[in-house]
Amino acid sequence: MNSFLLLILLVPIIEIYLFIKIGSQIGAFNTISLIFITAIVGLYYARYEGLNTLKSAIKQTVKNEMPIYEIFSGATLAFAAFLMILPGFLTDAIGLLLIFPLTRKILLKKISKNKKKTDRDYIEGEYEDKDDKN
Repeated sequence: MNSFLLLILLVPIIEIYLFIKIGSQIGAFNTISLIFITAIVGLYYARYEGLNTLKSAIKQTVKNEMPIYEIFSGATLAFAAFLMILPGFLTDAIGLLLIFPLTRKILLKKISKNKKKTDRDYIEGEYEDKDDKN
């Protein structure tokens, strides 16, 4: 919970810092224009990748396979589009990284590697309740 609270506080501070630094270098109008351009281009590309992911999920379903990567990819693209809508350079950069298929695959491998480690924390077995009277 503390890391989430820190993230909520840190992201706006970094965004404001980047607005000031970039705005002082290229000017206020160009900074605002750049924010809008990155949002529009990012949302367009997220839509394009989302449609490709949907087509791939349909192909996987037709093959009677579970579209696990496509489900993860769709959720990641939705989060990336949300980040692109937020004004700021840091959120745009993270959103653009999440839009590209290569970074999504790397993220999925990292998450699945962590999942495999947690799967080993239990032992499967059967049990039977017995009354103390018998």
